[in-house]
Amino acid sequence: MATIVLTTLNARFIHTAFGLRYLYANMGALQTCTELIEFNINQRATDIVEKLLQQQPEIIGFGIYIWNVAEISHIVSILKTVAPQVTLILGGPEISYPPDLPEVVALADYVITGEGEISFPHLCRQLVCSERPHQKIIAGESADLAVLASPYPYYTDLDLSQRVTYVEASRGCPFKCEFCLSALDQTAKPFALDVFLENMDNLYQRGARQFKFIDRTFNLKVDNSVAILEFFLARLTDDLHLHFEVIPDHLPDRLKQVIQQYPPGSLQFEIGVQSFDPLVQQRINRRQDNQKTEQNLNWLRKNSNTHLHVDLIVGLPGDTLESFGKSFNKLVELNPQEIQVGILKRLRGAPINRQTSEFLICYDSNPPYSVLSTRDINYADMQRLKRFARFWDLIGNSGRFLETLPVIFAGQPFQRFLILSDAIYELTGSTWQISLNRLFELSYKTMTEYLDVSEDLAKQVLLNDFQRTGEKGKLDFMQTGLKNIGKRIVSNRRQLQALSGSRL
Repeated sequence: MATIVLTTLNARFIHTAFGLRYLYANMGALQTCTELIEFNINQRATDIVEKLLQQQPEIIGFGIYIWNVAEISHIVSILKTVAPQVTLILGGPEISYPPDLPEVVALADYVITGEGEISFPHLCRQLVCSERPHQKIIAGESADLAVLASPYPYYTDLDLSQRVTYVEASRGCPFKCEFCLSALDQTAKPFALDVFLENMDNLYQRGARQFKFIDRTFNLKVDNSVAILEFFLARLTDDLHLHFEVIPDHLPDRLKQVIQQYPPGSLQFEIGVQSFDPLVQQRINRRQDNQKTEQNLNWLRKNSNTHLHVDLIVGLPGDTLESFGKSFNKLVELNPQEIQVGILKRLRGAPINRQTSEFLICYDSNPPYSVLSTRDINYADMQRLKRFARFWDLIGNSGRFLETLPVIFAGQPFQRFLILSDAIYELTGSTWQISLNRLFELSYKTMTEYLDVSEDLAKQVLLNDFQRTGEKGKLDFMQTGLKNIGKRIVSNRRQLQALSGSRL
């Protein structure tokens, strides 16, 4: 049985705990008595505790993040009740910024803040030798990347065939965007390129085809970026898929040349625009050339097969409903395949927290600590924007409403989609558990009743889109007696139009 257990709860089964694999790789002589066990947040706490204790551990180390802190808190509470003899060590971003710590820290025996590849094995060696440190909170020691043992051999064959393979060619970020924990980094440090590519080749030979790079700035050092893209281009298969996070205003010609060689479905860029408003960018210390960003997004859409996933954030300091709408409209014009409308969350340690008082930023006290209101966006409008984000995922990002979306937009994408979002919520009272057929029905109803789209045009584009989905069943609005289905709810419409028109 394992003396030491490394564990965490992933958000979904397809995710893997990359950080725990780094810890496991660097356990040294203790690796033979260390077990790595992963769960997901949908599993019951009591079942997880049972499986952990079956290992008869002396030490359990937990990786804690914003998405699993609530569930792990429950697990830690049970463990302290039924197995108080087990030493519990917490690590991860959610507990790395004292004194801003979650309640679960009170139940833990030790906490390691920051990087753990050196500090966690050292603490375990002390505990195994019955040398218990007096301090509970231990600052993690930064590691020299050249001496770190590789985590990649510890992906299992099941991981490589059924789950995402996380990799990193560099660690850190030179930029200081205040909403991000990477703003605390001094710079970005690359791993030795030859060693990294050797690791990638080993993963590839073992069958890995889904590579997600967690580098914050993949295209920062162009020589390395080009070398990595050329490495995978030489190994291109129909099922190879690469995901990179890139800087939007830095796309030199050498990088463009290799990007153009990738076929559809093989390359995805996650691009954090966050806002096009220069004042908002200044407040969050985000240095972004908006003109170059627009030019690069245009080039990628027109001259490459890259799938673009572009992020905007709701609730940044000083951002208003109107200014966010302008950023959204600009992105719609640039036409990426996905626009991720994210809600600002309070990350412990993030520099943006210094602006909480000035901009009256209120966060939910429960994880994931989403923003509730700001000085410039009240609670009611923030709720509307959260529903907007949800319905945008269902309709805008799903790829199922290709003909319908331009009709919804009609030259005012944000304003009209917000009306549609408000209307769907008025009709359903929910943003969840809406079947695809029902979503098409609701889209017809809201388009014809709230957006003044003619019945004939709405039927035409929705039916064309619905047929492409391959979904079975019939849509009610295509049956006879259609006019009876679309009776106007006058009070709702007036309410929604007044609400939307007065705040845009």
